[in-house]
Amino acid sequence: MANFKIATFNANSIRVRLDQILSWIEANDADVVCIQETKVQDKDFPQAPIKEAGLNVIFAGQKSHAGVAIIARPELKDVQAGFDNGDDKARLLRAEINGVHVVNTYVPQGRSPDSDQFAYKLAWFERVHQLFDDHYTPDDPLIWLGDFNVAMEDIDVYDPDRLRGHVDFHPEAQAALKKVQAWGFVDVFRKHHPDEPEMFTYWDYRARNPIERGVGWRVDHIWATQALAEKSKGAWIDVEARKADRPSDHTLLVAEFDLDG
Repeated sequence: MANFKIATFNANSIRVRLDQILSWIEANDADVVCIQETKVQDKDFPQAPIKEAGLNVIFAGQKSHAGVAIIARPELKDVQAGFDNGDDKARLLRAEINGVHVVNTYVPQGRSPDSDQFAYKLAWFERVHQLFDDHYTPDDPLIWLGDFNVAMEDIDVYDPDRLRGHVDFHPEAQAALKKVQAWGFVDVFRKHHPDEPEMFTYWDYRARNPIERGVGWRVDHIWATQALAEKSKGAWIDVEARKADRPSDHTLLVAEFDLDG
């Protein structure tokens, strides 16, 4: 299969958003959708409708918080959840899909910059960096994607001056993520949309008319190793999905690759 279309989506409840996800996969002829914040224990994960749609699925979750899943048309191989010591299975899920290594992550948000949770977030980036070192090389066809809970640049948030220092727009979090990026990743969205402002993937439920007013953040990412990024044909944000009935506060970020290119 030459064409490979992959998306990331913080669903904010897989059970609430499953019909939307399945409809989106069908309408967009997507090969893979990586989900974060499934918010469901494994025993309650709604896998039957996914399989009835002819799709494959893997998942790792917990009750009411976090949770990750990968829904795919192709077979999912070499599946692993969590770090090598078994930690954070509900935040990290890996698989090989059509020869591409896919790492789906839901990075901890961090609560507040002076909290233990923020220190944990910074350490989390160190741990995922080590995971890449231990299991992959920058020459591998590797995609790292998900809700990273970090906006990297001023153009990735609606008001950088006011938001600077927020846990998702904090210099320490940005530096920690840039260190992982330097391992060998290309921001596929920015490859195709350099310097383009107001390209957001998240809009707070509490904000009034946030899409119309441009009150958003780009905290969801699709990154690829250099050789694979060179095969990317495009990347885009499906803003319309955020306007659906009962939407998530995030929307789908999509990238397309020509694997034979």
